[in-house]
Amino acid sequence: MAHEPISLEDQSLQYHIKLKPGDSSRYVITPGDPGRVPQIASYLEDAEEIAYNREYRTFRGRYRGVDVSVTSTGIGGPSAAIAFEELIRVGAQVLIRVGTSGSLQPHVYLGDLVIAQSSIRDEGTSRQYVPIEWPATADFEVTTALYRAAQQRFSDQEMSAHVGVVHAKDAFYAEEPDRLPTGPMWKAKWAAWEQIGCLCTEMEAAALFTVAQLHRVKAGAILSVIGETRDGEVKIGKVSSEDAILSALEAIYILDQQRAQ
Repeated sequence: MAHEPISLEDQSLQYHIKLKPGDSSRYVITPGDPGRVPQIASYLEDAEEIAYNREYRTFRGRYRGVDVSVTSTGIGGPSAAIAFEELIRVGAQVLIRVGTSGSLQPHVYLGDLVIAQSSIRDEGTSRQYVPIEWPATADFEVTTALYRAAQQRFSDQEMSAHVGVVHAKDAFYAEEPDRLPTGPMWKAKWAAWEQIGCLCTEMEAAALFTVAQLHRVKAGAILSVIGETRDGEVKIGKVSSEDAILSALEAIYILDQQRAQ
């Protein structure tokens, strides 16, 4: 039995995120967790859910008059890269990751924010796009806007916003090297990242920056620090993501104002 031909309209609907051109804003906030999407959307005016398929959930609304979308990417580079690719196809031009991280430096504390200038590509997804020698780097204007917004929020608080290099990985539990056959390698790597000044570790920034650079769109990342190591012990804290969310939204407003000038 012959199949019905697929229409051009059907082909425009992205397979994973279930969005088509016109469904996404120019500015998209990309958390990993689909459960965080409605939380971020609660800060938007007239927010509504546009699509939800697999780990990809999208809301759209307005922040201070600026059209903003929020789309979750799932955990890790592979699923995140799919979201970034398909979002760009439907019109996204500025992608900002709002996520969580674990501190790698003694001066980066629970509750602090880390704004990524670039990411160590210690994962596999970005390597399938470009050679490892290429640096995964955030857009300068997005990074600057994120820092300005975060500084405004932290001006009267004890917490800090740090800007620098972050680390992206694939295996979350590789942070427990003593139980792994590759443990000695991991211990040496973690020591190297700490010694060179890498601020924190997470899982999606390298894929984001690589895909964005490839497609000539802008990208940035702002991360809440929810874990730290003190005296050899790993501590995980319950940290609000409000500072990171509102900093990202305010950065979008700043970027849109600059664009209008």
